[in-house]
Amino acid sequence: MLYLEDLHVGDRFISRAYEMTVDEIKQFAHQFDPQPFHTNEIEAANHPIFKGLAASGWHTSAVTMRLWTECFPVAYGLIGSEAQVRWPRPTRAGDQIHVEVEITEIKPSKSKPDRAIVSYTTETLNQNGEAVLLGNTKILVFSKNYRPDL
Repeated sequence: MLYLEDLHVGDRFISRAYEMTVDEIKQFAHQFDPQPFHTNEIEAANHPIFKGLAASGWHTSAVTMRLWTECFPVAYGLIGSEAQVRWPRPTRAGDQIHVEVEITEIKPSKSKPDRAIVSYTTETLNQNGEAVLLGNTKILVFSKNYRPDL
């Protein structure tokens, strides 16, 4: 587990690759984002923007979250306080995506010295190095001195 003392501006974390499958794309979309360009290859092929089946941006975000938890294991969890996300291109079935995180700022709390807000950028890249998600996130990170029971 990583604590506040373990983190520095410029630190980078890179995840493993994760393959997006047709079945998973459709399953997620049917449950959470039921639009034809996420659920139906025939309709998706005729879509003027996507021109083929595309994963929901929220599905790409959910996989990004999974990969964050694996490559950036912060003590007490990734407790988000703010996020900004863009999807510059669709994630497709067969894409092997991975996450690259870089810490950009560490802002210690003025009133609680056992914690800070850590800002980081995220690039979720496909197998061709093309960004399918770009994000800026702020999380609460605790020091080794943090005592939740006090």
